[in-house]
Amino acid sequence: MLRNLLEDDEIPLYLKGGIADALLYRATMILTVGGTAYAIYQLAVASFPKKQE
Repeated sequence: MLRNLLEDDEIPLYLKGGIADALLYRATMILTVGGTAYAIYQLAVASFPKKQE
């Protein structure tokens, strides 16, 4: 196992654990990008005042 982790095969260390690591990595990236987009959207909504009727 340790030898597999030390091999220089262009696979990042955090993805060498198999499919579980890949799924966790992708879920983390989706949540990060989605949360950032939502935060930017909320900032844009908050930056414009509501119209008075």
